[in-house]
Amino acid sequence: MANVVEALVPGGKANPGPPLGPALGPLGINVKAVIDKINEKTKDYNGMQVPIKVIVAADKTFEIEVGTPPTAALILKELGLEKGSGAAGTTMVGNLTIPQASKIARMKKDDMLAYTLKAAVKEVLGACVPMGVTAEGMHARECQKAIDEGKFDDVLAAESW
Repeated sequence: MANVVEALVPGGKANPGPPLGPALGPLGINVKAVIDKINEKTKDYNGMQVPIKVIVAADKTFEIEVGTPPTAALILKELGLEKGSGAAGTTMVGNLTIPQASKIARMKKDDMLAYTLKAAVKEVLGACVPMGVTAEGMHARECQKAIDEGKFDDVLAAESW
């Protein structure tokens, strides 16, 4: 039977300390080899927390599955921000454009429940609300309504889902 270890690690900077080392050590595999492979696979997500799954088979071979970072982390990276607003209702820290939101939606495609790019972009905008990020210069919820009204159909129709 395979053992599965799931963790959230910094992209490209995983280390043998907690949470990985203590979880992998008892499984009898080369922890350094696992960490090196994780860092190689997550280097594109440098500076973001990345969900990973290490599947260890009975013969001590391992396989690593890398998920996509949380939507909020992708929004922060896209806008070049360190963190969201501490007071989301009153203080806005950034402005996301529809093309940026659709780029994030495509990155998260496998993890989303949306069937269309339009719906996926609305999901991304939903993550903007508690972070204090506006969309196209308006509150993210207003932007979602604008998408429903078809104001961004030209941009969203031109991109593939």
